[in-house]
Amino acid sequence: MAKATPKLTQASTKHATLGFGVPATSDPHHFKVMIPKANSGKVQISEYLGLQAQSDQFAVIDRVQLDRPRWTAIRAEVQRAFNARLKNYNLSSATWVVGENLVDRLLGKELCVLAWAIEGMNMENIPVAVRNWLALRPEERWWLFGMAAMSTGGIQDGEKGWRLALRHALGDVAQSEQLKPRERKIERNQMQDPIMPYLDLFGDEN
Repeated sequence: MAKATPKLTQASTKHATLGFGVPATSDPHHFKVMIPKANSGKVQISEYLGLQAQSDQFAVIDRVQLDRPRWTAIRAEVQRAFNARLKNYNLSSATWVVGENLVDRLLGKELCVLAWAIEGMNMENIPVAVRNWLALRPEERWWLFGMAAMSTGGIQDGEKGWRLALRHALGDVAQSEQLKPRERKIERNQMQDPIMPYLDLFGDEN
Protein backbone atom coordinates (compact mmCIF):
# COMPACT_ATOMS: atom_id res chain seq x y z
CA MET A 1 0.00 0.00 0.00
CA ALA A 2 1.38 3.40 -1.00
CA LYS A 3 2.11 5.79 1.80
CA ALA A 4 -0.21 8.76 2.12
CA THR A 5 1.31 12.03 1.00
CA PRO A 6 1.74 14.30 4.06
CA LYS A 7 -0.41 17.40 3.97
CA LEU A 8 1.27 20.75 3.61
CA THR A 9 1.09 22.68 6.85
CA GLN A 10 1.73 26.30 7.68
CA ALA A 11 4.88 25.34 9.56
CA SER A 12 6.33 23.49 6.54
CA THR A 13 5.95 26.27 3.99
CA LYS A 14 9.08 28.15 3.07
CA HIS A 15 10.59 30.08 0.18
CA ALA A 16 13.63 32.30 -0.20
CA THR A 17 13.16 35.79 1.17
CA LEU A 18 15.12 38.97 1.70
CA GLY A 19 14.82 41.13 4.80
CA PHE A 20 11.39 40.95 6.39
CA GLY A 21 9.69 38.49 4.06
CA VAL A 22 10.35 40.03 0.62
CA PRO A 23 10.25 37.24 -2.02
CA ALA A 24 13.67 36.74 -3.61
CA THR A 25 12.26 37.27 -7.08
CA SER A 26 12.82 39.84 -9.80
CA ASP A 27 11.66 43.32 -8.76
CA PRO A 28 8.87 42.43 -6.28
CA HIS A 29 6.49 44.98 -4.81
CA HIS A 30 7.95 45.82 -1.39
CA PHE A 31 8.94 48.56 1.04
CA LYS A 32 12.36 49.84 2.09
CA VAL A 33 13.23 51.29 5.47
CA MET A 34 16.37 53.40 5.23
CA ILE A 35 18.13 53.84 8.58
CA PRO A 36 20.99 56.39 8.47
CA LYS A 37 24.24 55.95 10.36
CA ALA A 38 23.93 59.32 12.08
CA ASN A 39 21.66 59.31 15.12
CA SER A 40 20.41 62.72 14.04
CA GLY A 41 19.32 61.42 10.64
CA LYS A 42 15.72 60.58 9.83
CA VAL A 43 14.46 57.08 9.06
CA GLN A 44 12.63 56.96 5.75
CA ILE A 45 10.03 54.43 4.64
CA SER A 46 9.40 54.15 0.89
CA GLU A 47 7.21 51.89 -1.22
CA TYR A 48 8.71 50.24 -4.31
CA LEU A 49 5.98 49.11 -6.69
CA GLY A 50 8.29 46.85 -8.70
CA LEU A 51 6.75 45.27 -11.76
CA GLN A 52 3.37 46.78 -10.83
CA ALA A 53 4.65 50.30 -11.52
CA GLN A 54 3.09 51.87 -14.60
CA SER A 55 6.23 53.91 -15.26
CA ASP A 56 9.65 54.61 -13.74
CA GLN A 57 8.38 58.01 -12.63
CA PHE A 58 5.90 56.40 -10.24
CA ALA A 59 7.91 53.30 -9.32
CA VAL A 60 8.87 54.60 -5.85
CA ILE A 61 6.62 56.42 -3.37
CA ASP A 62 8.28 58.00 -0.34
CA ARG A 63 5.74 57.42 2.41
CA VAL A 64 7.09 58.89 5.66
CA GLN A 65 10.14 60.09 7.57
CA LEU A 66 10.56 59.56 11.30
CA ASP A 67 12.88 61.31 13.70
CA ARG A 68 15.33 58.80 15.14
CA PRO A 69 13.83 58.85 18.70
CA ARG A 70 10.40 58.00 17.28
CA TRP A 71 11.80 55.13 15.25
CA THR A 72 13.70 53.87 18.28
CA ALA A 73 10.45 53.88 20.27
CA ILE A 74 8.73 51.44 17.86
CA ARG A 75 11.44 49.37 16.17
CA ALA A 76 11.73 46.55 18.74
CA GLU A 77 7.98 45.85 18.95
CA VAL A 78 7.58 46.05 15.17
CA GLN A 79 10.48 43.66 14.66
CA ARG A 80 9.04 41.22 17.19
CA ALA A 81 5.58 41.34 15.62
CA PHE A 82 6.85 40.92 12.06
CA ASN A 83 9.17 38.04 12.95
CA ALA A 84 6.31 36.25 14.71
CA ARG A 85 4.32 36.47 11.49
CA LEU A 86 7.26 35.24 9.41
CA LYS A 87 7.92 32.36 11.80
CA ASN A 88 4.31 31.31 11.41
CA TYR A 89 5.15 30.45 7.79
CA ASN A 90 8.63 29.10 8.47
CA LEU A 91 10.19 32.11 6.78
CA SER A 92 13.48 33.64 7.83
CA SER A 93 13.39 36.33 10.50
CA ALA A 94 15.26 39.62 10.23
CA THR A 95 16.59 42.49 12.29
CA TRP A 96 16.76 46.20 11.62
CA VAL A 97 20.18 47.30 10.43
CA VAL A 98 21.79 50.61 9.52
CA GLY A 99 21.23 51.17 5.83
CA GLU A 100 18.62 49.48 3.66
CA ASN A 101 15.97 47.18 5.15
CA LEU A 102 13.58 45.31 2.84
CA VAL A 103 10.01 44.73 4.05
CA ASP A 104 7.22 42.67 2.48
CA ARG A 105 4.54 44.78 0.80
CA LEU A 106 1.82 43.94 3.32
CA LEU A 107 4.04 44.28 6.37
CA GLY A 108 5.26 47.57 4.91
CA LYS A 109 1.73 48.88 4.72
CA GLU A 110 1.18 47.93 8.33
CA LEU A 111 4.39 49.67 9.34
CA CYS A 112 3.30 52.83 7.53
CA VAL A 113 0.08 52.93 9.54
CA LEU A 114 2.05 53.01 12.79
CA ALA A 115 4.68 55.41 11.44
CA TRP A 116 2.03 57.80 10.17
CA ALA A 117 0.31 57.71 13.54
CA ILE A 118 3.44 58.58 15.55
CA GLU A 119 5.23 60.99 13.17
CA GLY A 120 3.85 64.06 14.96
CA MET A 121 2.71 62.43 18.19
CA ASN A 122 3.87 63.37 21.68
CA MET A 123 6.62 60.95 22.62
CA GLU A 124 4.83 59.86 25.81
CA ASN A 125 1.85 58.67 23.72
CA ILE A 126 3.87 56.42 21.41
CA PRO A 127 3.72 53.32 23.69
CA VAL A 128 -0.08 53.67 23.64
CA ALA A 129 -0.03 53.85 19.84
CA VAL A 130 2.16 50.76 19.59
CA ARG A 131 -0.14 48.82 21.87
CA ASN A 132 -3.22 49.85 19.92
CA TRP A 133 -1.49 49.01 16.62
CA LEU A 134 -0.64 45.54 17.93
CA ALA A 135 -4.30 45.04 18.85
CA LEU A 136 -5.39 45.58 15.24
CA ARG A 137 -5.81 42.69 12.87
CA PRO A 138 -3.60 42.73 9.74
CA GLU A 139 -6.67 43.34 7.56
CA GLU A 140 -7.58 46.37 9.67
CA ARG A 141 -4.08 47.81 9.22
CA TRP A 142 -4.27 47.22 5.47
CA TRP A 143 -7.61 49.01 5.31
CA LEU A 144 -6.26 51.96 7.27
CA PHE A 145 -3.25 52.15 4.97
CA GLY A 146 -5.49 52.17 1.90
CA MET A 147 -7.67 54.95 3.26
CA ALA A 148 -4.73 57.12 4.31
CA ALA A 149 -2.63 56.47 1.20
CA MET A 150 -5.46 57.37 -1.14
CA SER A 151 -5.14 61.12 -0.52
CA THR A 152 -2.51 61.63 2.19
CA GLY A 153 0.13 59.01 1.48
CA GLY A 154 3.24 61.16 0.92
CA ILE A 155 5.96 62.51 3.16
CA GLN A 156 4.43 66.00 3.21
CA ASP A 157 0.90 64.87 4.11
CA GLY A 158 1.31 64.30 7.82
CA GLU A 159 -0.84 67.14 9.11
CA LYS A 160 -4.10 66.48 7.35
CA GLY A 161 -6.90 64.05 6.71
CA TRP A 162 -6.45 60.40 7.55
CA ARG A 163 -2.91 60.96 8.77
CA LEU A 164 -4.21 63.14 11.60
CA ALA A 165 -7.02 60.67 12.20
CA LEU A 166 -4.51 57.85 12.70
CA ARG A 167 -2.59 59.93 15.20
CA HIS A 168 -5.69 60.41 17.33
CA ALA A 169 -7.13 56.94 16.79
CA LEU A 170 -3.99 55.12 17.93
CA GLY A 171 -2.46 57.56 20.36
CA ASP A 172 -5.24 59.20 22.33
CA VAL A 173 -6.87 56.32 24.23
CA ALA A 174 -5.17 53.27 25.72
CA GLN A 175 -6.81 49.91 25.17
CA SER A 176 -8.14 48.02 28.16
CA GLU A 177 -5.76 45.77 30.08
CA GLN A 178 -8.03 42.91 29.07
CA LEU A 179 -7.70 43.62 25.35
CA LYS A 180 -5.22 41.33 23.63
CA PRO A 181 -4.16 41.25 19.96
CA ARG A 182 -6.78 39.17 18.23
CA GLU A 183 -5.88 35.98 16.45
CA ARG A 184 -7.32 34.98 13.12
CA LYS A 185 -7.34 31.74 11.21
CA ILE A 186 -5.42 32.20 7.98
CA GLU A 187 -6.54 29.99 5.13
CA ARG A 188 -4.29 29.28 2.19
CA ASN A 189 -5.44 30.62 -1.17
CA GLN A 190 -6.59 27.57 -3.10
CA MET A 191 -5.14 29.01 -6.31
CA GLN A 192 -1.61 29.13 -4.91
CA ASP A 193 1.09 26.63 -5.81
CA PRO A 194 0.94 24.11 -2.92
CA ILE A 195 4.70 23.62 -3.13
CA MET A 196 5.79 27.27 -3.21
CA PRO A 197 3.39 29.48 -1.22
CA TYR A 198 4.16 33.16 -0.81
CA LEU A 199 4.10 35.57 2.09
CA ASP A 200 0.84 36.86 0.63
CA LEU A 201 -0.73 34.01 2.58
CA PHE A 202 -1.46 36.94 4.88
CA GLY A 203 -4.21 37.80 2.42
CA ASP A 204 -5.04 38.59 -1.19
CA GLU A 205 -5.02 42.35 -0.70
CA ASN A 206 -3.02 44.27 -3.34
